[in-house]
Amino acid sequence: MLNELKHLNCKGFYEMRTDDIPEIAIELVAKYMNEKSSKNYQIPVIGDPSNPETPKYFEIISFDDIDDSNIRFYAIDGSYNSQQFYNGLSIGIYSAGYICFQSGKQIRMNDLDVPLILGKSYYPQNILITNEDHLFDIYDELLSLEPVNTLISFFGGPLDDIFSYKRDVICANLSTLLSFCQGILEWSLVLEIANLKDTKPGDFILRDGDLRSLHIKQSNLVKLGNYLKEKGIIILGITKNSPVKMELSYAFKQIDSYLQDQLKPSYPFHVKDPRRQKLCCWFEVPESVLLSSYGGKSDSSVMYAKKDIKGGRGYGLFFVARLDYVEKLQNYDWIVIDANIFDVIPKITDKVLTRDMEKLGYIFKELTRLTQEHYILGYPYPLVEVHNLVSLKRDFKDEIVKRVKFAMYRDQRMDNIEIENLFLDIHDRF
Repeated sequence: MLNELKHLNCKGFYEMRTDDIPEIAIELVAKYMNEKSSKNYQIPVIGDPSNPETPKYFEIISFDDIDDSNIRFYAIDGSYNSQQFYNGLSIGIYSAGYICFQSGKQIRMNDLDVPLILGKSYYPQNILITNEDHLFDIYDELLSLEPVNTLISFFGGPLDDIFSYKRDVICANLSTLLSFCQGILEWSLVLEIANLKDTKPGDFILRDGDLRSLHIKQSNLVKLGNYLKEKGIIILGITKNSPVKMELSYAFKQIDSYLQDQLKPSYPFHVKDPRRQKLCCWFEVPESVLLSSYGGKSDSSVMYAKKDIKGGRGYGLFFVARLDYVEKLQNYDWIVIDANIFDVIPKITDKVLTRDMEKLGYIFKELTRLTQEHYILGYPYPLVEVHNLVSLKRDFKDEIVKRVKFAMYRDQRMDNIEIENLFLDIHDRF
């Protein structure tokens, strides 16, 4: 009885607690995580120069020199959120946008007269959902957005040859639709950036996530990847949250120990100040790791992990990299990078699979210009900034309700009590 009383809230109702979850369920989670993080894929700590799947170490670009470059670093991100109210009304919104840094300074990408907002972002006008037709309205509006319309024209052909799923499937529920809209809008911004008059060969586009898509058929993405390669633009999908990191946890620990205890004391650093002597590392993710990370031997997993421009999900090749080093942070700094396969394997179309090791070394070294910000060491800061630009925060519901209420009062001249009753949630009274 005492335990049951502990689970009563202040209003006398029973509340589910985490200690109600069976212990065996918790133990299974712990066992799974331990097994995954302890797997040894026999990745050596001393790399073979000709084998991209072994570690490559290099000295970070000096902090004093990180802004000494005219490369433009673009960053793209997107977000979506939705809220269903007690009165049956739902609101769903997606967004995507990009920012640009050059020589350490952010460049204005929009024509707004706002000093603090320098990035460019897109939002829909249709956000109200009360019936199925509204879902289709959101879908149709997406296709009419200028960057998306341009992307569809670039791909060419009917929508059934571009998208993996038909309109009816995408609009089956709000969450699936919003995810689709965000993803397509993000891909359209890749093309928009590539075609900007100030974008030049050698510039970087960083995309939060990877260079794969469940929504766009691979042949279209391959066309986009090849187009970027021809223009000399380097695109990378970057994420700090990936199942690959857990699979390689053992390897990371071994590499970190070797780097700190053996390599660093004898490395011929150009920077003489010991406090600024940092070594970075990268290597290509082996196929066995990818298959285990993304679910085993199912067709979907094989497609996602496939290192090719056919039979897969996109045009990327997975790497892991540590682009800053702070003692005792362990594997915090490791990130997963999906690089354009046309940059990495220049003759992939001819089935010649030789990696361009020099290009890879250049790409990872240039990234260290972006990874030395104290607040998130090892992760490119433009991706942090663009996330702040487009992210639909956790307090989305409160913000959107306040704005709708104000519009109802200001524009519709509705009574305050009437407005409050429309948004009354009976669950808030419990």
